[in-house]
Amino acid sequence: MDPPTQAAASSLPPEAIEFATRMYNAARKGDLDVFKQALPAGLPANMTNEKGDTLVMLAAYHGHADLVKLLLEHGGDPNRVNDRGQSPLAGAVFKLEDSVIEALLEGGADPDHGAPSAMDCIAMFNQEKWKAKFEAAPGRGKAGPPAASAV
Repeated sequence: MDPPTQAAASSLPPEAIEFATRMYNAARKGDLDVFKQALPAGLPANMTNEKGDTLVMLAAYHGHADLVKLLLEHGGDPNRVNDRGQSPLAGAVFKLEDSVIEALLEGGADPDHGAPSAMDCIAMFNQEKWKAKFEAAPGRGKAGPPAASAV
């Protein structure tokens, strides 16, 4: 299913937009308590903002490994790329978030997925310490090519 268009988003009630904004901010802050309630109540773990960033991406980029694990346990996709083709794993490499990298790899993240891929990022950002682990990652090669951007 494609992410909602700007027109679709603008047709949402203001309360829905405000709730979504609260969820994205909670992911950025790593607010586990919010998600421990919201996910079992039906919040989609792959909820995506207007830039294509999922809750997993936002939590990963901001260094919240425990939240990443929780989202993955509730069906979050560790390989969902944003509208720029970036994966949560590549973002974690860029931000030097070792615990998030571990959580994503354990959750099935594919280091070859995205553009640039996380494998590319370890060279770009001098993080070669991850090379052997990325080469042996259980999710490696399983994500397939990223979906074409709707932009």
